[in-house]
Amino acid sequence: MNKKFFEELKEKIMPFFDKSGSHAFDHSERVCNLSLKIAEGEDVDLDVLRAAALLHDIARRKQGKGEVVCHAEDGSEMAKTILMETKFPKDKIEKVCHAITVHRYSKGLKAESKEAEILQDADRLDALGAITIARIFDYGGRMDRIIYDPKIKPTGYHHNKESNTSFNHFYEKILEIKPETFNTKKAQEIAKERYDYVKGYVERFLKEWNGEL
Repeated sequence: MNKKFFEELKEKIMPFFDKSGSHAFDHSERVCNLSLKIAEGEDVDLDVLRAAALLHDIARRKQGKGEVVCHAEDGSEMAKTILMETKFPKDKIEKVCHAITVHRYSKGLKAESKEAEILQDADRLDALGAITIARIFDYGGRMDRIIYDPKIKPTGYHHNKESNTSFNHFYEKILEIKPETFNTKKAQEIAKERYDYVKGYVERFLKEWNGEL
């Protein structure tokens, strides 16, 4: 598929996304760019990968409103309907749907294709690095959540549970996204650098909080 197709697809799906926030459409665009970077040199269908990346969070806003339980499952069905209405190759649609269905790493579903593996990796990579720091504190501000309180200890992470402070979210989720847990070698390499960046930030934050720097 050519560039024009995917630009038109973006325009078609934009109304399904919030205009701002941690899962606004800019997240999907970053995931798409990361997917293409990871796919370099790999034997993958770039049409499937690009479509899945752009559409993977199509139902995220519905989940946020409590209209669906799992945005990946509902998003897969929505993506199928949308792609059937376009000139996207019909024989590739199920491959796109599979990648979307299994993209949530926290669900523990196995990716049965290289495209699905890459989408899982790219989605998780956007939860590491400089941008995730901005996303965490942006979300915390929207939820009127305090930045940090040393008396409030981190708890175990669950995808339907809110962190008790924005800073604790680094311990409860972000620093648990270990580089070795990614599917592809390329993603592991990118994750290592991003992970170290976040870890360094957390250490620096605590030193500044305690007046050590």
